[in-house]
Amino acid sequence: MPGRGIFIAGTDTGVGKTLVACALLHGLAALGLQAAGMKPVAAGARLRRGVRYNEDVEQLRAAAGVDVSRKIMNPYCFTPPIAPHLAAREAGQTIRMSVIKRCYVQIAARSDLVVVEGVGGLLVPLAPRFNAAEIPQQLDLPLLLVVGLRLGCLNHALLTVEAAQARGLRIAGWIANAIDPSMARREQNLQTLRERIPAPLLGIVKHAAKPGINRATKALDIKRINEAI
Repeated sequence: MPGRGIFIAGTDTGVGKTLVACALLHGLAALGLQAAGMKPVAAGARLRRGVRYNEDVEQLRAAAGVDVSRKIMNPYCFTPPIAPHLAAREAGQTIRMSVIKRCYVQIAARSDLVVVEGVGGLLVPLAPRFNAAEIPQQLDLPLLLVVGLRLGCLNHALLTVEAAQARGLRIAGWIANAIDPSMARREQNLQTLRERIPAPLLGIVKHAAKPGINRATKALDIKRINEAI
């Protein structure tokens, strides 16, 4: 597979994958790299003049240093904010890895590095006998795991790590995102994750009422992430 890339995987939906992906794109640009964004599958879009606009995709496009058409960057975009395999079925479509791979190759040929954002968690179904974990498998991408710090994160994170390891996926590192400001024993939970995730912690994004990309970029160890890819 041509080019370098990394897959942004989340322990669940709503844990900050897009924020981390955009922050990473900004940070890589500061290192002088032409970094492109990709979100192969998105569910939850508004229709405007016959074109579907997904908020995550638009944020990635704005943060990327390489201009890529929406159709290539996001080959599968569905209107209802539901599980992607259900959205695809309702739309009369089938999500195919061959299409995702073809788009990735086109993006990789124009960039130094591709930041590929997943959808939901690592095992979200995309089609019969096809889930989100197969994207980094087929594209030969390491994972950057985003852990949303909230009650239940230990189980979600460790199950995701087990699922990745069972599929032979390499975890380059992980990011802790403090999405719940009232989480009890946050530091103790963070220390437990440090001890049990067999990959380095490469950033802690503190909670903010309105998370900003610049603030998140400063929270990531961009140089180490780049070296780990």
